[in-house]
Amino acid sequence: MHPYPHNYKIRVGATPDGEVRLGGDGLPDLASMPPPEFDGPGGHWSPETLLVAAVADCFTLSFRSIAKASRLEWVELTAEVNGLLERSDGVARFTRFDTHARLVVPAGTDPARARMLMEKAEKICLISNSLSAARHLESEVIEEEP
Repeated sequence: MHPYPHNYKIRVGATPDGEVRLGGDGLPDLASMPPPEFDGPGGHWSPETLLVAAVADCFTLSFRSIAKASRLEWVELTAEVNGLLERSDGVARFTRFDTHARLVVPAGTDPARARMLMEKAEKICLISNSLSAARHLESEVIEEEP
């Protein structure tokens, strides 16, 4: 890992109508539009879905790193994150992120240890730690058949 601080720069381009184009050095462009909840057309990434995706991706990459450092063998991790956007004190903001994670491990793996590593990944995720919303992790460990 590179020493801190890290700096991330994104470019955005937009016209009065249509997609917003997001890009960065060495990154593929990404199109964004308002979600249907804000009268957008749907079928596009939006700032809201990108934020929830960032929480999910950060959890997953954090788990991958912790599992490697802890020498935990695993087969597959899937996670679903639900971000709750509410109006509070006159402003719209995300108030909660609920993560349901399902980890498949080889037979004979200690499920309590695997669950503890998922909890650690949720706690160290720098994206979630940068947000003021409440967080909840529901984890499930499934052992493969021998």
